[in-house]
Amino acid sequence: MQLAIIGLGKMGANMARRLCRGNVKVVGYNRSEDITKQLAQEEGLAAATSLDDAVSQLTQPRLIWLMLPAGDITETYIKQLKDLLSDGDVVIDGGNANYQDSIRRGEFLKTSGIGYIDAGTSGGVWGLDNGYCLMVGGEKQHVQHLEPILKVLAPTETDGWAHVGPVGAGHFSKMIHNGIEYGMMQAYAEGFALLKNKSEFNYDLAQLTELWRHGSVVRSWLLDLSAGFLKDDQELADVAPFVADSGEGRWTVDESIRQGVATPVLALALYMRFASQNEDAYTNKLLAMMRNAFGGHLIKDK
Repeated sequence: MQLAIIGLGKMGANMARRLCRGNVKVVGYNRSEDITKQLAQEEGLAAATSLDDAVSQLTQPRLIWLMLPAGDITETYIKQLKDLLSDGDVVIDGGNANYQDSIRRGEFLKTSGIGYIDAGTSGGVWGLDNGYCLMVGGEKQHVQHLEPILKVLAPTETDGWAHVGPVGAGHFSKMIHNGIEYGMMQAYAEGFALLKNKSEFNYDLAQLTELWRHGSVVRSWLLDLSAGFLKDDQELADVAPFVADSGEGRWTVDESIRQGVATPVLALALYMRFASQNEDAYTNKLLAMMRNAFGGHLIKDK
């Protein structure tokens, strides 16, 4: 099995590593050549010097997996790929694209007989070791062609990946997934802040979060990650209380307005991220640390 991965950032590079270790031939292209060379030396990745070169190293039917920022960059590459690919080839967008863009891009490529799959991808920097959760949208025959790749990327061959619907369904489900993530993170951070501020009890947050990991109804991977960084540093004095939003939360709230479905928790969690830029709060420091723990997102120094 073979495919090309275009975009070797934190997620793309680790996905390439996992695939190479799973005996998949991976052709990699990145605008910065350093990571491509590193992966070639460490994992046996076939380095490409351009998008054209990446496509030329594959045999038909070709699979091209994009791990690029949402918006103009992804749009540009998809337009270029339409001219480089042929009938029967498939483009997979594993980045955080807006599902409406995915539907439009699927129709755009379909006019040339090129398949399109939108793969909502979760797992962050831990996906290399633990596997990725993959929410896949697209036509059945294209997903079946991609299935051996999905089985290597997922935690197991049967768990952690699914064909969830037509083109657009993958990124829509990932959008809602991230909206829920916002709400869960906000609840944890607010609760921990209340515990920390109860000075007369002098709580050990590392002890409490570790306690809750076992048997509690609020246990989760986010709690596991929080327990990990609170064990090393509970004060977070050097962490700026700034929490960025990737765009998925905004899209989720926009969708709730379109549907007329009340999502007060998800909306408020998004607004709290906006407010974090002007508020020196322990809650926001915890949120920043959680984002770093699961996704490797940068933390601002205070």
